[in-house]
Amino acid sequence: MIVRFIDFFRDRLGTTIRACLALLALLVLWDALFVSKEHAHTFMERIPGFWAVFGFVACVLIIVVSKWYGHLGIMTREDYYDD
Repeated sequence: MIVRFIDFFRDRLGTTIRACLALLALLVLWDALFVSKEHAHTFMERIPGFWAVFGFVACVLIIVVSKWYGHLGIMTREDYYDD
């Protein structure tokens, strides 16, 4: 079932990316309009949507670094032990 779920989003990659960006824009808009900033501890917390953008960038960075690290040497051929 999870494979069909992943294939569904992979087949519609452009739509999936646009939906994620739209969700990020809605989160930033919600934060700018409805979240009080009067008790923010730092300057960064006063920026509308900072935590939404920070979380999105952090997730993308984790994925990119993980793929890079995996291709660096962790991932190997399936017939590795056959040699």
